[in-house]
Amino acid sequence: MNKTIGILAHVDAGKTTFSEQLLYHTKTIKKRGRVDHQSAFLDSHEIERQRGITVFADQGIFEFGDATYYLIDTPGHIDFSPEMERAIQVMDLAVIIVSAVEGVEGHTETVWNLLKKHNIPTFFFINKTDRAGADIDRVLDEIRSSLTVDICDITSSLTDGIMADELIEFLAERDEELLAYYLDKGYEPQLWIQKMQTMVQSSQISPVSSGSALQDIGVKSFLEKLELLSVTNFPLNAPFSGRVYKVRYEKNGTRITFIKAYTGTLSVREEMNYGDGITEKVTQIRRYNSSQYEQIDQACAGELFAVTGITGASVGDGVGAIKEKAVYEIVPTLRSKVVFESGVNVKEVLRYFRMLEAEDPSLNVKWEESLQEIHLHVMGAIQLEVLEELVRDRFHLNIAFEKPEVLYEETIETEVIGYGHFEPLRHYAEVHVKLEPGKRNSGIVFESQCHTDHLSIGYQNLVGQHVQEREVHGVLTGSPLTDLKITLLTGKAHNQHTHGGDFREATYRALRQGLEKARNVLLEPYYQFKIKVDLDQMGRVLSDIQTAYGRFDPPVTEGEKAILTGNVPVATFMDYGTVLASFTHGKGRIALTFAGYDRCHNEQEVIERIGYDKNADPDFTSASIFCAKGHGYSVKWDEAEGMMHCL
Repeated sequence: MNKTIGILAHVDAGKTTFSEQLLYHTKTIKKRGRVDHQSAFLDSHEIERQRGITVFADQGIFEFGDATYYLIDTPGHIDFSPEMERAIQVMDLAVIIVSAVEGVEGHTETVWNLLKKHNIPTFFFINKTDRAGADIDRVLDEIRSSLTVDICDITSSLTDGIMADELIEFLAERDEELLAYYLDKGYEPQLWIQKMQTMVQSSQISPVSSGSALQDIGVKSFLEKLELLSVTNFPLNAPFSGRVYKVRYEKNGTRITFIKAYTGTLSVREEMNYGDGITEKVTQIRRYNSSQYEQIDQACAGELFAVTGITGASVGDGVGAIKEKAVYEIVPTLRSKVVFESGVNVKEVLRYFRMLEAEDPSLNVKWEESLQEIHLHVMGAIQLEVLEELVRDRFHLNIAFEKPEVLYEETIETEVIGYGHFEPLRHYAEVHVKLEPGKRNSGIVFESQCHTDHLSIGYQNLVGQHVQEREVHGVLTGSPLTDLKITLLTGKAHNQHTHGGDFREATYRALRQGLEKARNVLLEPYYQFKIKVDLDQMGRVLSDIQTAYGRFDPPVTEGEKAILTGNVPVATFMDYGTVLASFTHGKGRIALTFAGYDRCHNEQEVIERIGYDKNADPDFTSASIFCAKGHGYSVKWDEAEGMMHCL
């Protein structure tokens, strides 16, 4: 039986130390490593050892009971949340580490919500019970109030497969069949274990245990109970299917693609399908244990492995029988420009960053040709510091980053029709589109109402493809267009002179011509916040939220604590965690999650600061091109409408 287990936590909860103990107890490593001693087995990158934090979701392998475990140690710092989320989607079960001193923290809630969204069976381990200030009962109450009431403490209520009365009753209360059996025949250990396995697997309940990873208290017992209560089933007699969850490049440039197999088997030299019908031959299959690996001839369902020979599969791609691509929820809200020394080959730097982007798609690297600049999306300042070190260590290049700026988007508030015509000599395409405001955070939606008498299905599909294939710049700041329904009304092609790229030109000109007539709106990213402070600190926090142009729900009180929730702009609140920690002396708790985009609180100020010239954008124009006497000529957007051929 193969089981992929993920270890997750808020930073400094003891996640990596706990993972080291699991590997030690199963004789995978001979000596326990420590983060503070820079000797952790799973923190194999020099950057991780120096900083004392996990940056990359590395994996270990151990055997225990009847199962092979693939253990993924995930980053706990919020700046590396995309790496953590990508790992979550290939987990069979998860263990959330919670400090017995600090309790449930902001990132703990983010982790829990992601696990709940993907329906990953979850265990809790309350760590650091040996520390001064540890309070297991308080932490259990926090888990119930902040995460889930469906937890059962199995530290002492489950021993050698036998349950104490409180655990028996806990399970019977959640299963009518079990309750009826209990009232009729009493407790039957094997039946109860089977039912508990089912409840864990379906995420109905989450077992909790406690101990100290550093002092090796309760870890072995927890592992035995996890083995007892977790089950997986991966069909071998089925076509191969899997998902890419990680990409890495070796020093020699070899591309390593990491895959979780769900069904069937994959052998060396076998062809593998992915993406839009792409087929490539697997040249190696590797089983990784931290930075070490062994070559194997075949990978089976349920295993985590890596392959070489696959050159284009992206993180999240389905492979084999799985076609759909994974969708990731955590997205960066900041952008920064790469700064490098003069004389450096810009295209070489861009090639390095394309490699980093393949490893971390959330970077969303952009090359600004006209400015000869490289921009990328990031979560925060710590990520930029790590990227600087990474580029220096891997590519021997000294770079820096400008101070990150918020990523804006644009939409419209009024319905308009946009017209685009592209007819230089021996080219022809015309497009008419209706632009309507969409629901907030709905993205771009396309449909066609064009009759096939006017434009063939092939050309209609081409217009839809161009609408979705790249970001269209808005006219306020040049930020990406979003929350828009685009309807193709009509269009026109020429039997001889229309080429594929003509409809791209006509489509983008139609979109921008429509934007010129619409009431445009600037959007900015928002956080959804949850803040927990003492009651006497509530007034200060509410005042800070209002100052930051945020909105809050009616406060909720729990004893001497106040819980505040609401939405607030990222731009005004990204550093509030430091402020909160200062005036609450580290006792205030804050959880920030991306809540999508909404109206910008200081639209005019941002527009003036960015200084976008809509008439000088090299990629987009609202003018149309017409042809007369064998020559193409440009017509401004406000004059082009009356010259359209389909009117």
